[in-house]
Amino acid sequence: MRKPVVLLVGKLPGIVGRLADQLEDLPIRWLGAHDHGEVVYQIEHEPAIACVIMGGSLDDRLRGDLVGVIAAARPDLTIHLTDRASGSEGMAAFVRQVVTGMFLSGV
Repeated sequence: MRKPVVLLVGKLPGIVGRLADQLEDLPIRWLGAHDHGEVVYQIEHEPAIACVIMGGSLDDRLRGDLVGVIAAARPDLTIHLTDRASGSEGMAAFVRQVVTGMFLSGV
């Protein structure tokens, strides 16, 4: 079985490494992006991306811009936004919930 590819977008440079360590039990391939340019690059160069999960620490203007860019380039992708209240500490639980519901519920 091929691992689903999830693009994690967040402010912290270590978002993918930190989250991937916390979620290593999940059969997911993680990609990361920290700004507009990286998101565009990942979306354009990785056709296997199955969904995007965006952290709550990004500025609202940037989040809105990224949602628009992703939706225009890849209307097939779902985009999941974490809330601000849970902070970076809540990101792993949110990501786990999203990917479990999307990719692992029938496993």
